[in-house]
Amino acid sequence: MTRRTALLFVVAALAFGTAFVGIKAGVATIPPVLFAALRFDLGAGLLLALLVRRRGVVGALPRTRRDLLGVGIAGVFLVTLNGALLFVGQQFTTSAAAAVIYGIVPLATAPFAVVVLRDRLSPLGVVGLVLGFAGLVVVVRPSPEFLQGSGLGEALVVVAALSVAFGSVLLRRVRPTVSSFALTSWAMVVGAVCSHALSLLLGEPLGVAWTPEAVVAVVWLGTVSTGLAFPAYFALIREAGPVRANLVAYVVPIVAAVSGAVVLGESIAATTAVGFFVVLCGFALLEHEALRRDLRAAWDWV
Repeated sequence: MTRRTALLFVVAALAFGTAFVGIKAGVATIPPVLFAALRFDLGAGLLLALLVRRRGVVGALPRTRRDLLGVGIAGVFLVTLNGALLFVGQQFTTSAAAAVIYGIVPLATAPFAVVVLRDRLSPLGVVGLVLGFAGLVVVVRPSPEFLQGSGLGEALVVVAALSVAFGSVLLRRVRPTVSSFALTSWAMVVGAVCSHALSLLLGEPLGVAWTPEAVVAVVWLGTVSTGLAFPAYFALIREAGPVRANLVAYVVPIVAAVSGAVVLGESIAATTAVGFFVVLCGFALLEHEALRRDLRAAWDWV
């Protein structure tokens, strides 16, 4: 791992991890779906500005039918539904729990890929998948009270993660030719428009109590946790490959837990910590072949 790769990893983990704390702080005073829309407004502006600077106006545009379909899929599943469900859900759960639940995204893509793409899972991969979802159960702790609504926050975050996983698999099916960065930039535009429309349909008030905390939350999410996080993450994929880049998802809960405790005074439940460890073990089993190749390459490099 080069110094640049390590820096990109740290930046992506910090930017994505603190997003959960920013969401938790902001939903205290800003209607959640409107809050998500405002984040996407700012994030889309920054990402598109960077995209146009790199490729020019013509080079930044989606060109094929597959590109447009890919932007639509990402805008609906990875941005709009994901954002609305996550922001609403975080009104009722902690930053750490939401981040750990989000860790199922790499795991949840596997069964969707089996159905949609006809991928196959090895026996060890199946064990990893079961173990990972067992960790999710530990975090969510389903009970009669959960079914009656006390676990609404965790349930919504689970559905948000499943939306991201399903959308990611659909993108693999469509195979857009536009770059991941350009796809994300335009999907953010679609997500911003759809989120504002959804906010209006839900009857959320347009007036916002712009406290200093609310302003900081929107600016932080739109700039650091979007405008900085996504370029760092895509650069990390180019530098280290998708498997090692996805390991960011398992550092994010640690960042969210620590920053949530420091900034918001949140406590970390023992079940959240245990569930995180179990989900991490499940991912290791599911991706054991790719991880083994990376470890062998790293050992040879040393």
